Amino acid sequence: MARNLFYRAANIVQLSRFTLIVGSKSLCTQIPAEPLTVRQQNNGIRSITLNNPKKRNALSLSMLESLRGNILADIDDLRVIVISAKGPVFSSGHDLKELTSAQGRDYHFKVFQACSEVMTLIQDIPVPVIAMVNGVATAAGCQLVASCDIAVVTEKSTFATPGVNVGLFCSTPAVAIGRAVPKKVAMEMLFTGSPISAQDALLHGLVSKVVPEERLEEETLAIARQMAQGRDAAYAIASRVMVDNLALRDGQEGIRAFIEKRKPVWTNKAEKAHDE
Repeated sequence: MARNLFYRAANIVQLSRFTLIVGSKSLCTQIPAEPLTVRQQNNGIRSITLNNPKKRNALSLSMLESLRGNILADIDDLRVIVISAKGPVFSSGHDLKELTSAQGRDYHFKVFQACSEVMTLIQDIPVPVIAMVNGVATAAGCQLVASCDIAVVTEKSTFATPGVNVGLFCSTPAVAIGRAVPKKVAMEMLFTGSPISAQDALLHGLVSKVVPEERLEEETLAIARQMAQGRDAAYAIASRVMVDNLALRDGQEGIRAFIEKRKPVWTNKAEKAHDE
């Protein structure tokens, strides 16, 4: 009798363990993993968002492959690509856990080959690529910004190549950064690892525009929409904007001041200079 009770109790424990395991698997299947990058497209403008903020949007091999796939997907109607990131870090660069000796030399080659392919793809694809940055971009993350054709960033964004601080000189980021900024600036970034501010990045040509955080998306999309237009349509839109600006009081004041060789007196208001 005691033996039978023992076996029954053991069976119940085994069944409970089985139920727990099955339940855990069921729970996992109900909550799919978040994609590493998220792609959306509208009117020829493709938005690709780095979507791994818990890992500081590190450019792991999987992230690089996901980014490459989203850049190359359905390019027929593509006019411009905007690359942004979720969270306070645009990208911290390579995932250092993938660069330990445990991964092996072949795997390391695979990581850096994928990174080089993505960076050259961004520069070679026949549409402009815009980086929309609101936060920190370091190492290969800074390389990603430097590889884009245009970079619109917020005032709180910073840029650095800190590999030297962990004994791993940022050789591959140097390829893109050294072609985006003056040599002495690139050398200072690479040898010290110290971050530079958004304004310094603008001064040295690493980024194109610095805007307030609340206007980042608006300013970026304004550039993207203009670039998404065909040449003739873009000229038509730009011509209308020029005519509208010439109709403003300040627009005419600037021209008159230039002709009269004096300093302009601005109203800083959208007042009309004349009736249309």
